[in-house]
Amino acid sequence: MALGFFSRLKEGLSRSTHKLTESIGVVLTRRKLDEAALQDLEDGLVAADLGTGVAARVIESFRRSRFGSEVTDAEIRTALAGEIAEILRPVAHPLLIDRSLKPHVVLVVGVNGTGKTTTIGKLAQAYGEQGMRSMLVAGDTFRAAAVEQLQIWGERAGAPVIAGAPGADAAGLAFDALTRARREAADILLIDTAGRLHNRAELMEQLRKIIRVMRKQDPDVPHSVVLVLDATTGQNALQQVNVFKEMVDVTGLVVTKLDGSARGGIVVALAQEFGLPVHAVGVGEKATDLRPFDPADYARGLVGTA
Repeated sequence: MALGFFSRLKEGLSRSTHKLTESIGVVLTRRKLDEAALQDLEDGLVAADLGTGVAARVIESFRRSRFGSEVTDAEIRTALAGEIAEILRPVAHPLLIDRSLKPHVVLVVGVNGTGKTTTIGKLAQAYGEQGMRSMLVAGDTFRAAAVEQLQIWGERAGAPVIAGAPGADAAGLAFDALTRARREAADILLIDTAGRLHNRAELMEQLRKIIRVMRKQDPDVPHSVVLVLDATTGQNALQQVNVFKEMVDVTGLVVTKLDGSARGGIVVALAQEFGLPVHAVGVGEKATDLRPFDPADYARGLVGTA
């Protein structure tokens, strides 16, 4: 990550860092890492949305390596960043595009409001800068604002947007888009989808229909299914992963809105719980505010180290 992005990431995670700092401050009133101090630290990690599994893993490591030792604030932060990075490292995988597929089909899913549409636009712009041609599908046909937003991003990225009439069949739209993308040898087909969870069965059927209909052309699509999660929802993100994994074969995650959240620890909880690739994290509205996920930078930003 560039320094500018790391600075924004660290600033975005500052509210999460504050939660962890309070916990570390409680521990340091004792100076020694005894059982009481470890319990306080564990409670703090859970409160910072890292989840019980991560908290237990970190505390067990501290117990093995530092139990009974006098520790400083810097030592705890550095050790904590190291433990978190170790958990995150296996899931840090950018969304790699196979240019031989023409197109590599990416189905983007998630509940409304997580930033699916903006994520698609940012990805299209980033891939365009790498010399790849994207085509976008406005598959959330019930939300006019989503279609308009995608069209704006398409213009910025120089990527055509396939849209239908309000309420049009998303599966038919995706099928037509795939036909065109194959004909024009586009590198990437990015498909936006609806995310209304109030009627889960209906949403599940729509997503499955999109896949079923596209597979009449190509049995291997979609090649990637990316779930976009909003960091501000905290532990609810875990439930969203479970819900969408029931509906479709989620292959990776993008976590947005880290600049407005005190719950940045949720990325660590997601890594521990599901082990799904985290392709990118977002800290703002600009295209450059979505970057490939760097576990070391993220861990340092989360605990507030340089």
